[in-house]
Amino acid sequence: MNLLKEKIKSDGIVINEHVLKVDSFLNHQVDTKLMDFIGKEFANYFKDKQITKVVTIESSGIAPAYATAFALNVPFVIFKKQSSAILDTETTIQTPVHSFTKNTDYILTASKKYLTEADNILIIDDFLANGQAAMGAYRILKEAGASVAGIGIVIEKSFQDGRKKLESLGLDIYSLAKISKISSEGIEFLD
Repeated sequence: MNLLKEKIKSDGIVINEHVLKVDSFLNHQVDTKLMDFIGKEFANYFKDKQITKVVTIESSGIAPAYATAFALNVPFVIFKKQSSAILDTETTIQTPVHSFTKNTDYILTASKKYLTEADNILIIDDFLANGQAAMGAYRILKEAGASVAGIGIVIEKSFQDGRKKLESLGLDIYSLAKISKISSEGIEFLD
């Protein structure tokens, strides 16, 4: 996906060898044309999987998940990182997740109301690094009895072990941009 790679090269900011800041087009300010293209790309890749819903984790995955769900003409569900007064443990599924970027733990929460055994769900996320967020979403979906059709990742840090963890579960992972190296000299992509 050359459009995304060019955007990462032109607008991405290298913080260190593990952190790439893409807030100007993906997770603070959103490039809507790029999101439309991303959504259509994921929808095309997963078109034969009979997706019933798209799931993401707040907040950086919302834009690409919405675009994907729109392209697939299915609803999308947002898993929360913060507890809410209107959600209780009897109506939710929760699992602990460690955030690599923020170096903190949180409780990922989803409403049981929007997840069923009849669902075939596509997980969409902005980044794949160590795979903790996607693994958390996967655990929630399995506890709900839903099927996981695959995982769409906007930017994968291929030098970290997230893909390996997810592939060990037999998941179909489609990453639009795979980064092999981040350094002060720039960003290198896998083909």
